[in-house]
Amino acid sequence: MNIANEILMYFRADKKNSKNVSLYEEISYDKEGNKITIMDILKTNDIDYVEDIYKNDSIKLLKEYMNILTPREREIIESRYGLNDQDEATQKEIAKKLKISRSYVSRLEKRATTKILREFMKREQKSKK
Repeated sequence: MNIANEILMYFRADKKNSKNVSLYEEISYDKEGNKITIMDILKTNDIDYVEDIYKNDSIKLLKEYMNILTPREREIIESRYGLNDQDEATQKEIAKKLKISRSYVSRLEKRATTKILREFMKREQKSKK
């Protein structure tokens, strides 16, 4: 491989990572000349704010992935887990409401959660590339 191709490959690889930002990336200096990182300016009383950020991102993705479900699957997941301001319901309660068997509710719930899990896994695999 010649040097031009090596340089081109480097810039392509770097372009993939150009949108990645580290919390420890230097963004400025304070009055004493100490480095200031993104982590330094994030202020919160909650020690687990990184976990909160991750959780909020996951909720956004979950809402997006709910669109791949059939209307019935979506209704079951929303009722079962109390999403969209609904109260949590048991499979038995959902079955009665939808006039289907509890075992069918269970199968639809499992199928829906599997679909959503696959989407999360696809995203995880894409982010590793």
